[in-house]
Amino acid sequence: MRRYRIAAIGGDGVGPEVIEAGLSVLSDLAGREGFTLDVTRFDWGSDYYRRTGRMMAADGVEQLKSFDAIYFGAVGDPDIPDHITLWDLRLAICQGLDQYANVRPTKLIGGMRGPLRCELGDQIDWVIVRENSEGEYAGVGGRAHAGLPIELAMDVAVFTRAGVERICRFACETAIARPRKRLTVVTKSNAQRHGMVLWDEACRDVLKDFPELDVDWKLVDAMAALMVTKPGDFDTILASNLHADILSDLASALTGSLGNGATGNVDPSGKHPSMYEPIHGSAFEIMGKGIANPIGAFWTGALMLEHLDEAAAAEKLMSAIESVSRSGPHTPDLGGQADTRAVTQAILDAIRRGNRY
Repeated sequence: MRRYRIAAIGGDGVGPEVIEAGLSVLSDLAGREGFTLDVTRFDWGSDYYRRTGRMMAADGVEQLKSFDAIYFGAVGDPDIPDHITLWDLRLAICQGLDQYANVRPTKLIGGMRGPLRCELGDQIDWVIVRENSEGEYAGVGGRAHAGLPIELAMDVAVFTRAGVERICRFACETAIARPRKRLTVVTKSNAQRHGMVLWDEACRDVLKDFPELDVDWKLVDAMAALMVTKPGDFDTILASNLHADILSDLASALTGSLGNGATGNVDPSGKHPSMYEPIHGSAFEIMGKGIANPIGAFWTGALMLEHLDEAAAAEKLMSAIESVSRSGPHTPDLGGQADTRAVTQAILDAIRRGNRY
């Protein structure tokens, strides 16, 4: 029997709720498809920080290296500064395991209805590829003259040719594998005349190896507008760490809820485990109410199954998500009244129906 070791990190807020819902579905699906998920849960996050002064164990990254994949919930706490929760857990894992490709698919599946008119919303079928290891989130910078009128703070965006080339190549390969073979490169080199100019130059060099691609370029501010007004113009989208972070949240909102969004933090070399997470964040305002939308966690689980080469299981899970998205039940963020448990049960029922017919 095929066996995979999964590290589950629920994290903060509704993270543990949606990850447990996801694990129940993945476990049921694994049993039906002839493989096993050996899940090890880690209690890292803000509560761990309150007990230990750290967001995760000192050797946490080293511990994770032995797993086949990581299933991650959310990070963020209203009582702990965001730069601590993010940098000391999620980003520490992404950078420590060189998960340099962040992949975020966006599509209105089943009955999803976003804020756009139907004829526009139905055109959304994107994969956003985000550089995940450097750029604006490289962590380079500092503060000086604390408490004085001349106090300063500086963050330095770091772009390396090697870093840009490898994410561009990954985006090109992603675009080639999709029917439209269309890639949009997002930039802001008209204003950021050093790092983003290098971004443009490095991408152009890589694109020479992919003449079959239909490529266009967009400034990030124009891209944000065009995703709303002309969504059908885009397919695979490549952007820097900060730009893609913002655009992918916009993309998820255009499906009707951030709770629908899924992402993978991928090491394409396969040397380290990749990490899969819904993008909605910790959502502390609904923590413990049992109404968190688990669709993003299920979609994330399907991405993880694809990564593990369990394509048939991933397809069955996506079919179940589409069925439930179309017919319900729906959580309050999608205009319904169902709780997390009801949506999870509906997904399980849809998987079972799919296996019977």
